[in-house]
Amino acid sequence: MEYFGEQVVNGLIVGGVYALIALGYTLIYGVLQFLNLAHGELYMMGAFFGFFAMIALGGPSAAVVPVWIMIPVMFLVAMGGGAALGVAVERFAYRPLRKSRRLAALISALGVSLFLQSAALLLFGARVRLYDTGQFIDLTSGFSIGSIRIDVTEIMVVVGSLLLMTILWFLVNRTQQGRAMRAVAVDQDAAVMNGIDIDRVIVITFALASGLAGAAGVMSGLLLFPVDQYMGIFAGLKGFTAAVVGGIGSIPGAMIGGFIIGVVEALATGYLNPTYADFIAFLILVLVLLIKPTGIMGKKVMAKV
Repeated sequence: MEYFGEQVVNGLIVGGVYALIALGYTLIYGVLQFLNLAHGELYMMGAFFGFFAMIALGGPSAAVVPVWIMIPVMFLVAMGGGAALGVAVERFAYRPLRKSRRLAALISALGVSLFLQSAALLLFGARVRLYDTGQFIDLTSGFSIGSIRIDVTEIMVVVGSLLLMTILWFLVNRTQQGRAMRAVAVDQDAAVMNGIDIDRVIVITFALASGLAGAAGVMSGLLLFPVDQYMGIFAGLKGFTAAVVGGIGSIPGAMIGGFIIGVVEALATGYLNPTYADFIAFLILVLVLLIKPTGIMGKKVMAKV
């Protein structure tokens, strides 16, 4: 039973990263009904931005600022860099195709994904990076639940994911900009007639979604996952799976989906074989699409006549 508890906790921690990626997918789809297939690469670039911010501050073993300053700076750089990159992608790759067929935008998204992978390889090289979290964070700190040990980094990931989800939910549901985003999601033409700047709403949507991907990249690095140009491929697929399982377009659903995928993956790794983890995660996606296509918290959308 203790081993089961350890695997569930591990799954919730990794699920927090998947949930942040899923939030980006669900935010863009909820507003634009568009799947940004390059979202995983924005997560990857965020991990690199956070790594180089850490190096600029002295590196893991010789930081020139206290840890409580260095970590927020890493998140700010990753989220800011991810947001700026996401806005640039929208402006140059997606906006010219906005009135084209959806297939054209999807092909463009695949092209952006390959472009960002190649750009990361050219700019940063093929060497795999590690955050070496143990050199600037005491991994023996934290608390225990029975025999299950949860260190401060793992706490930071789960709490940070929930905090960012809460902030995003508040922005979407309790602010004027959020009302504009929901209006655009319902009917763009009607939103324009009510004085809403569509381009501004879309830019803000991409900035928020890409910033969340950047934060997920830093969290992944802090959890000692390797950072390289290909890390966004499977992470992006897991995030998309989480968004669909939870109900794409639903912010709480994205979080629930992320935690579900993380726990299922951890249990499959712990009790079966690590090679089965991806298979089972994507099998859940297929089952959800067959049984409840709208996801756990998704709502059926009525077709406009």
